[in-house]
Amino acid sequence: MPRRSRRSLRREGFAARAATYGTLLTGSVLMLIPFFWMLSTSLKERGQVFAYPIQWIPRPVVWENYLYVTVKWPFWRYMLNSAFIAGLTIIGSLVSCTLVAYAFARLKSRVSRPLFLLMLSTMMLPGQVTVIPLFILYRNLGWIDTFAPLTIPAFFGNAFYIFMLRQFFMTVPRELEDAARIDGCGTWGVFRHVILPMSTPALVAVAVFAFMASWNDFYGPLLFLSSEKHWTAALALSIFNSVQGTEGGLRTHWAMAAATLTVLPTLVVFYYAQRYFVQGIVFKGVEK
Repeated sequence: MPRRSRRSLRREGFAARAATYGTLLTGSVLMLIPFFWMLSTSLKERGQVFAYPIQWIPRPVVWENYLYVTVKWPFWRYMLNSAFIAGLTIIGSLVSCTLVAYAFARLKSRVSRPLFLLMLSTMMLPGQVTVIPLFILYRNLGWIDTFAPLTIPAFFGNAFYIFMLRQFFMTVPRELEDAARIDGCGTWGVFRHVILPMSTPALVAVAVFAFMASWNDFYGPLLFLSSEKHWTAALALSIFNSVQGTEGGLRTHWAMAAATLTVLPTLVVFYYAQRYFVQGIVFKGVEK
């Protein structure tokens, strides 16, 4: 190939990479601007919040905003409530969804595919359609104003998590399962000693999804929780804003301090789980 053609190809490749990275960088900055504004506002005085031009670096830095949120309001109790609900949701999702996904992926029968399609069809049903029957059911069970409606359903599976785990389980080579059966493992032994150890990325991905869905859930706690001692962080944040509005106007700097405290656990969880999370969602298993 002539030298000139090679140079032009290298230039085209460099230009393509530069355009790709530039687009990704621009998108990342645009997505992070609201977060930086929230963090900056949480450290400002009230008069600096809507100052123009925007003062991104607070002067002075007012750490008392966080002290106000955590002292005047029992915000740590709300955070513990959210953590408790999220923890049970993660455990329930992993226990129930791994068992069902393993059955769909490895245990073949005539009804496996129809049941799998039926399960997937439940993902098309909006949650608003079932909210009234669920509320009546939970009220008759005496679960209203308890954590039960927000935790116990996780122990009965989630269609999306089951689908994701099932697809990942199907990527595990059949030869490993056959070798385990030759060594004397039964169905449970294969699941415990072969499937689960090789599925850590998928399990972590499900745990992250379950944590994010539970921690950020506002609709469920709003419907099923009424006592202040049971409020979650997301519910308390909304009520915190509404109460401020009745006490002489919204204090945006306090609201942003509360929002920052609410967001931090999700950032920490995703930061430490991101490697497994990416591996877990990039699965290649397809049914043959």
